Amino acid sequence: MSELSSTIGFVVISVLYIVIGLLAVAGSIAVSRKLFSPRHEQVLYGLLLVLIAGFYLSFTAYFGDNKAWALESNAVLVFLLLGIIGTRIPAALILGYPLHGIWDVIHELHTHTSITIFDLQQLTAIPLAYGIFCATYDIGIAIYFFSRRTEWARSWQSKNS
Repeated sequence: MSELSSTIGFVVISVLYIVIGLLAVAGSIAVSRKLFSPRHEQVLYGLLLVLIAGFYLSFTAYFGDNKAWALESNAVLVFLLLGIIGTRIPAALILGYPLHGIWDVIHELHTHTSITIFDLQQLTAIPLAYGIFCATYDIGIAIYFFSRRTEWARSWQSKNS
């Protein structure tokens, strides 16, 4: 396959995954607002950050990237801490999700292009456009968190939430 058609294919797939990521953001917001109180919604998204960070360990195992275990485990630990703190402090989620999105893009570039960021050769491989989808979701949902931060904070002050 020529370099041009490979690039066009990557761009088309990326656009599709961006659209899917935006739809996932809209669906997440609609479902979480309908099913959960603000307090429980915040807890849900904090725990979700922990879970989505763990995908990188499953990719490390699946792709057999033994050299990636240390770096990926440390990254998961950072997102685990941000997720746990985020169950109570909205700023941790507002920070954690975009950081995770950046981590996703770095993996996408490392795995599927010739671009290397920070010379991180120990990154695990990821499926095509997974990083694009996740970065779209992570940044989109963080914008939502920013809009909900006051209500989430208030919900912890109320005894009825």
